[in-house]
Amino acid sequence: MRILVTGASGFAGSLLVPRLRADGHTVRALGRDPQRVRAALARAHSGRERPDDAADGVEVVRGDALSADGLAPALADVDVAYYLIHSMERPSAPGVPFPERERLAAENFAAAAKRAGVRRIVYLGGLTPRGAAVERAGSDADVQISRHLASRAQVERVLLGAVPDSLALRASIVIGARSRSFRLLVHLLERMRVLTLPAWHSLRTQPIDARDVTEMLAACATTTRVSGRALDIGGPDVLTYGEMLSSIADLMLVNRPTVTLKVNLTGLTARVAAAIAGEDPELVLPLMEGLRGDLLPADDHAADLLGVRLHSFDAAVEHALGEWERSERLAAR
Repeated sequence: MRILVTGASGFAGSLLVPRLRADGHTVRALGRDPQRVRAALARAHSGRERPDDAADGVEVVRGDALSADGLAPALADVDVAYYLIHSMERPSAPGVPFPERERLAAENFAAAAKRAGVRRIVYLGGLTPRGAAVERAGSDADVQISRHLASRAQVERVLLGAVPDSLALRASIVIGARSRSFRLLVHLLERMRVLTLPAWHSLRTQPIDARDVTEMLAACATTTRVSGRALDIGGPDVLTYGEMLSSIADLMLVNRPTVTLKVNLTGLTARVAAAIAGEDPELVLPLMEGLRGDLLPADDHAADLLGVRLHSFDAAVEHALGEWERSERLAAR
């Protein structure tokens, strides 16, 4: 099967490309910077920088969904296209709000995929709080969820509406060495001697191992059991954010006393957390804005439908920390 992976320099895309190759697919990887794609594939493959041979057997092409440059040749003769693009970094179009960038990029890609005769688009999006209204992103119905999650829901509708056989997976926190959400939590635990947790510490979610997400994405290329729908995905363990941080701290062998607050103060908390973790506030603020309710998957049986056996939370964290230490020092390990 001929497959295009967009966002191939990102966390999910760089893990997916070699997994698809292992299944015997012909893979084309799309990115704004081909050299960055090759370097990301090298890290995902070996834990070391080997950009010269990392993309062996993979066609790496230049393209930009926001401008639509390069989309037509990238999608030519493609059976399945993975859309793994998210505005979680500084934009290539400054001044344009990220929901608008996300919508325009998705519309460009959906139109190009439809013209090219792509059979299926696979999208990795985000879970929304149960009961949240997301039918019209940006409308009054969306006040219950963050702009970021509403934007992802809108992208999902654009992509699934363009190619009827498409699939979307919705996840909350993905546990992996290069997952920016996971890295944020680890850096906070490394650098804060006392954890001060806002009110969202009691909200629940089901973090999922990056290996399981990769397996599910790979299965989406060929599955005939589901099509034209979105599946909520999560790991087997339901944890509050406070419990999640405590478990990660235990596995890192660090002791962090915790102080809990009754308020969120999201804007302030996000900026303080970004400064402590050395992260971009433009990344952290959208993540924390999404913490307005439990982020739990609906009972879609996604793992069973896609034939994936899930790893426990502790196993996911241990694996991610081990991968991290292959290339970076991790405090207190």
